[in-house]
Amino acid sequence: MTGGSNVSEAASLSCVKCGKPANLQCPKCMELKLPREDAAFCTQDCFKASWSSHKSVHLKAKLASLGAANPGEQNSDAVNEGWLYCLRKGQARTPKIPHFDWTGTLRPFPISSKRIIPAHVDQPDWAIDGIPKVEPNSDLQHVVEIKTPDQIERMRETSRIAREVLDAAARIIRPGITTDEIDRVVHEATIAAGGYPSPLNYHFFPKSCCTSVNEVICHGIPDARKLEDGDIVNVDVTVYYKGVHGDLNETFFVGNVDEESKRLVQCTYECLEKAISIVKPGMRFREVGEVINRHATMSGFSVVKSYCGHGIGELFHCAPNIPHYGRNKAVGVMKAGQTFTIEPMINAGVWRDRMWPDGWTAVTADGKRSAQFEHTLLVTETGVEVLTARLPTSPDVFPWLNAA
Repeated sequence: MTGGSNVSEAASLSCVKCGKPANLQCPKCMELKLPREDAAFCTQDCFKASWSSHKSVHLKAKLASLGAANPGEQNSDAVNEGWLYCLRKGQARTPKIPHFDWTGTLRPFPISSKRIIPAHVDQPDWAIDGIPKVEPNSDLQHVVEIKTPDQIERMRETSRIAREVLDAAARIIRPGITTDEIDRVVHEATIAAGGYPSPLNYHFFPKSCCTSVNEVICHGIPDARKLEDGDIVNVDVTVYYKGVHGDLNETFFVGNVDEESKRLVQCTYECLEKAISIVKPGMRFREVGEVINRHATMSGFSVVKSYCGHGIGELFHCAPNIPHYGRNKAVGVMKAGQTFTIEPMINAGVWRDRMWPDGWTAVTADGKRSAQFEHTLLVTETGVEVLTARLPTSPDVFPWLNAA
């Protein structure tokens, strides 16, 4: 929609966009009988500038009106707003929920259209057509780069932005929030900092972050599903800024979570902390998996084997690959100046995974829950620097950090 309707009664209302007196009304909101104060605009320009975020109000109203309808029925009414199910790794859409032997209770919901990147933002080479050009054929897929002081300083700056973006997302997580709304916050916070959300259109990934709920191991696509009390949700953020990437993720509690899920999430956090504690020059990359595997199995959990940590810098993903499971075959030793992620995925049940029809969402094979934490790390002469470390301003969301 590109315009609003004159509504004389709205003269006393304030513009949703700028706060000035408003005398225009969103016609779709009028049709849906939504509150006028949330649909008032002073000019067509304010209406157009707000459209990408304002239109989500219409979808939420429609989904709410459908009540207990199944996802397929929900989507049939949302199609008119461009909300569709994702297929083929982001390269296709469908108006109906795909057929699949779902492993747990979670189902995909429709996703919104691609978010806009302002022209002034520096973009990676996949931003337009979804295809990375430099990364796949780079020598850095086989050789672990030693970063220059300039690269390291840029990575510090970018990683701090990524941390602040994830913290912004964490602050809005609660029952009733959709993962699409989390994606919007991530997208807007990244753009506001002058960065590009690295996942957006990377190999056609359709969103600006990954949101992995309950049995989703990783690469969950933000959609119209509302988070429910008792869920756990991982938010994975990567920012591209000044030519380098910073990558991190955390798993959050939604409302009141059962004790087993609390134990899983805390164990996963501890797995990452224990792995980071051994990072230093001369340490073999394979030892990371041994440390993680030992702590997870002693707690009664399993370690995902299909996805691993990775080198990062001017490339989103490069050498080294860092498996998180024991008895792995990772080669090489750590050296000062290397940057990479460690990001263990720990499952409450079996370690094996399945792929949803969207081609991205990896879920546990038995439908039990999975948790993950990730940091971008720099090997220093004496040990390690956590480039994406929590800040004094980071939200207080992990109870065990207050127990000490």
